[in-house]
Amino acid sequence: MSSSLNFILDQVGKEKGIPKEILVEAIESAMVTASRKKLGPGRDIEAQFNEETGDIELFEFVEVVEHPENSYTEISLEEAREFDAEAEYGDSLGLKLDTTEFGRIAAQTAKQVIMQKIREAERESIFEEFHERIGEVISGTVQRVERGNLVINLGKTEAILPRSETIPRETFRQGERVRVYLLDVKMTLKGPQIILSRTHPGFVIKLFETEVPEIYEGIITIQGAAREPGVRAKVAVYTNDHDVDPVGACVGVRGSRVQNVVQELKGEKIDIIRWNPDEVRYVCNSLSPAQINKIILDENNRAMEIIVPDDQLSLAIGRRGMNVRLASRLTGWKLDVKSTSRVADDFERLFEALHEVEGLDNVSMELLYDNGYRQLEDIAAASPDELAEIIGTEGPDAEQLVSCAAEAIVRLRAEAEQAREEQEKQEQEEEASAADSKAGSEPADAGEVAAIDDMDETTSDVEASVDEIEPKDDETELPAEDDAAD
Repeated sequence: MSSSLNFILDQVGKEKGIPKEILVEAIESAMVTASRKKLGPGRDIEAQFNEETGDIELFEFVEVVEHPENSYTEISLEEAREFDAEAEYGDSLGLKLDTTEFGRIAAQTAKQVIMQKIREAERESIFEEFHERIGEVISGTVQRVERGNLVINLGKTEAILPRSETIPRETFRQGERVRVYLLDVKMTLKGPQIILSRTHPGFVIKLFETEVPEIYEGIITIQGAAREPGVRAKVAVYTNDHDVDPVGACVGVRGSRVQNVVQELKGEKIDIIRWNPDEVRYVCNSLSPAQINKIILDENNRAMEIIVPDDQLSLAIGRRGMNVRLASRLTGWKLDVKSTSRVADDFERLFEALHEVEGLDNVSMELLYDNGYRQLEDIAAASPDELAEIIGTEGPDAEQLVSCAAEAIVRLRAEAEQAREEQEKQEQEEEASAADSKAGSEPADAGEVAAIDDMDETTSDVEASVDEIEPKDDETELPAEDDAAD
């Protein structure tokens, strides 16, 4: 054992990825557990690994006292000096134990403890290894399907690719190699649980780092990515090198580089845009190829109102709002896209509601609108000082503007209430008219029923007359021969 233990520890450490110190600690703990099972739980026993000889040595510690009462934990001075000539009262003396006397049960106990410690160390090693690799793209083999989730074999351990983290409509076969994004690693009672993903935006970023050498070398940086998995993605790139086109480098010759990424993402279309430190420019780039007329910025709420030509509205919003939704995720701004005609209508309605304010012109209205005062409620809730700071001293009176907005709100609400009451009144009149029409048709129906009853009575009278014409029992019928003679 002594000659081969060091070799065994080195081999196990390499295979399991466990440091030798942890294995030594596991063996020492196992030997202490086995010795206490053999000798009793009340013994003070320690194990030490001898690096030179490769042996595990056990020592039982006893205290040197004048009158020993417990032979397992105490020893007299005379006996102590047989082991250590310099022993004194109060010293703790370690006596070496003979491990060859341990039986089969103690050896089995030591084996179980060692195996348990190795499993715990292996789990901890796997957790630390993969926890450091969170955010990387790794490869694995599809092992099986459990409750709709894919179990991926990573070699040392297995990982889970949840169904929610797979690209829509993609399928895998057992044994197929797949590239995945390492999303998270959790330590559970059963060991480390590794969560994978193919829908995370980081997956696209890492794929581009693999395909584009300029990104790997740091010449080009990816500032962000947003995805609708399996449908569309937007990636923002940037470089400080004026001689390098970041968008062209990511696209590659004839689109070779981006096509490799698209193929891995099962046909997901990718828009590569140029990142800009200017937030407004960045948003404009993210909405390309739509043309933008004007942007109204609200930094407090981190929102932008995007005004585009009427014929560019559908292009800016995208199919089912996908383009503006991805642009919002990519830039981190709340984007509200409006057409010029809609903005003009809103502007006109607001101007008409405040037309009584003296000195109010289009310039003042545009200043108010651009600063976020686009509804009557916004103006009515503002302080005159705030409005005066926006429209200036030469503009309309701010106090009159606030009061006029409040009056307009009351007036419009009253008009809306009146319109609602008139609508309800009209609906009630229509319901009453319909009820009268229905009631007027009921007597005609009754008359028809009466006529039918009279017809039935007439039919009964006719039947009765026919019965009277039929011969009675006491009347004699003419013989057939007479009829023939006539």
